[in-house]
Amino acid sequence: MDRHRIDQWLKLVCLFKHRTEATEACRGGHVKLNGQRVKPAAVVREGDLIEFLQGDRLRRVVVSVLPGKQASKDSAKTMYLDESPPVVKVPVEMTVFRERGAGRPTKRDRREMEKWRR
Repeated sequence: MDRHRIDQWLKLVCLFKHRTEATEACRGGHVKLNGQRVKPAAVVREGDLIEFLQGDRLRRVVVSVLPGKQASKDSAKTMYLDESPPVVKVPVEMTVFRERGAGRPTKRDRREMEKWRR
């Protein structure tokens, strides 16, 4: 096959667990194909750049193979080139901890937490 729907391709290469999740991501405007937001039925070809949000992480992949059927996780990783930016981990020292059972933070507490995050 030389073309696929984008929601179907995202499912076949195991980037989304269910096709409906990929469809909803496309409808919500979270998926871009070559820099343009697309509908779930957009055609994917080899060499296309796909960008989407997976949780709070930006994923950027380049299509290298169009599979004919569902692939295993190991073989699916070879069907695209992952150009995603590295995940930035926040050091533990920078996070603000509250005592367990302290309840909900007050407005003043929240403002102080925001000062530490900047």
